[in-house]
Amino acid sequence: MTREVQRILQDVPGVQVLVEPRLRDGRRPDLVIRAGDVTHAVEIKAQRQTNAAAAHQLAEYARHLPGDLHLLLVAQTTTKEARRILEEEGVAVIDGLGNIRVELPGMFLWTEGRKPPKAAGPAGQPPARLTGRAGVAAQALLADPGRDWRVNDLAAEAHISPALAHRVLARLEREDLVAAEGAGPHRVRHVTNPSALLDLWAEEMHDRKVKEVRAFRLARNPREQAGAVDKALDEAHIDHAVTGAAAAAHLAPFITAIPVTDVWVTETTPLEVAVNAAGAEQVAEGHNLLLRQTVGDEALAFRKKVEDIWLANPFRVFLDLRHDPRRGREQADRLREEVIGF
Repeated sequence: MTREVQRILQDVPGVQVLVEPRLRDGRRPDLVIRAGDVTHAVEIKAQRQTNAAAAHQLAEYARHLPGDLHLLLVAQTTTKEARRILEEEGVAVIDGLGNIRVELPGMFLWTEGRKPPKAAGPAGQPPARLTGRAGVAAQALLADPGRDWRVNDLAAEAHISPALAHRVLARLEREDLVAAEGAGPHRVRHVTNPSALLDLWAEEMHDRKVKEVRAFRLARNPREQAGAVDKALDEAHIDHAVTGAAAAAHLAPFITAIPVTDVWVTETTPLEVAVNAAGAEQVAEGHNLLLRQTVGDEALAFRKKVEDIWLANPFRVFLDLRHDPRRGREQADRLREEVIGF
């Protein structure tokens, strides 16, 4: 593995790879990278696949390395979220897809790779992922990370089968995100790293067959818009949940700009009916209201009333903000810090 990394780095113009010298404590690093007059010693960690959960573990390991040694991950595949986490933590990355992220003091090596192939599990089946109803189970765990969870408890909380609850917990145990105690009917699990679980869920969660309608509704201000739409949909007996920036504005004071009020609507109601019930008009451009729905109403899971308005749960709001091109990532990070707390 060290020879392969050495070959890859030596192919980068202006980069030299050495095997000397030793560190101050006498240990020999796996490699020494030199670019110009900048030299860094690195320790190599090899993995087959690296996702957001594995990235958190690597970041924690890197924090305990001596100051003159940096961590370099070499993996067959890495996810986009894993690369983002590792970049923020100063962990260098090289993967089999051609991604190179080596950002060390005075040294910056960066290349974009190709997209990873779709993974397959046993007998060609896709691996269990934290999306769909499994994603709802992950949100249940995030909402009460200190709880001791039995399989049947999680199944009841997330409204899923015990079999799916068991697969979710077993997968998270393999990822070192939950720890198990006891055996048989007394076996319980608890979340050990809610931050990593949140990142893994946000990485894998994808809504199915989303439908949306853009509309315009006259309102004095965006904050009033959410309350008025909520009241109108409630009166029409249409299940819904406000999300995105409009929801975040009711959860924390930092959101000031709400260009669009984003609302998830139950799939049992045609969106055109929901637009009319909200007192809005469907438009092709210039919208200030976005109504969406997805298969299974998973976006409505654990919705709750805040200031007498139905809001999506904070993790769902966090996810929807991340997907919003209008400062969404920045607002999601603030929501995570001030409301979610991990």
